[in-house]
Amino acid sequence: VQLQASGGGLVQAGGSLRLSCAASGRSFSGYTLGWFRQAPGKERDFVAAISWNFGTRSYADSVKGRFTISRDVAKNTIYLQMNSLKPDDTAVYYCAASLGATITTPGYWGQGTQVTVSS
Repeated sequence: VQLQASGGGLVQAGGSLRLSCAASGRSFSGYTLGWFRQAPGKERDFVAAISWNFGTRSYADSVKGRFTISRDVAKNTIYLQMNSLKPDDTAVYYCAASLGATITTPGYWGQGTQVTVSS
């Protein structure tokens, strides 16, 4: 399994970015895919997840109403649309995948993509 994340960058507070994660190597039917982030000196935290089969979404409280996760089954890709970005959103964002309905302990990780939000 390969998870290739892209789309990070530098943006001003209040701006937007869209992250992409291209998944390959197997069928993801029955999987949940999602995003985590890790700021300097902090633990890696859950951001958002989406079930591959049904598109069921879940979000961390800190991003609800600002971030939207989606998937394109034909392209084997998930996206994270991030709006109204804040400096606190600055982190390395990681794509992840887990068999089952939750993504508590992902079995697969992609490389990170840096998101920096300037004030």
